[in-house]
Amino acid sequence: MAHVAKYYGKFFVSLANKEIDLDSDTLKVMLCTSSYTPDQDAHQYKSSVTSEITGTGYTAGGLALTSVVVSYTGATNVLALSAANTQWTGATFTARNAVLYDSTPASDSVRPLIGYILFDADISVTGSTFTITWDSSGIATITVS
Repeated sequence: MAHVAKYYGKFFVSLANKEIDLDSDTLKVMLCTSSYTPDQDAHQYKSSVTSEITGTGYTAGGLALTSVVVSYTGATNVLALSAANTQWTGATFTARNAVLYDSTPASDSVRPLIGYILFDADISVTGSTFTITWDSSGIATITVS
């Protein structure tokens, strides 16, 4: 499967305004149905995200990323955000999108969005493990030029 991953454009505004600290804040990934259409240019906070999934093994708000690392490689000029793969066990649900956000602020209206993944199609799991295997080069990368 070839999934499409993108940054929310306003993630960079949130980063510049010190609303998000990739090294110390709690970053989460939540899952949404096909009814949610990410708006790369307009969506800035979690309150813009609709149609979060429900189902067995899934808790509203998603899961916290673990082993988060922000690194920079001078030879390639790449800044990378990495984390351990994310797993929902004993899961029964269907998802179409994954949304990364900073859950540290107190309310959804100020929780910055980072990026999103559009799956090729709905992905269903029944009584099994749903895993997001992050790219080995990083969940998200930025090339400095």
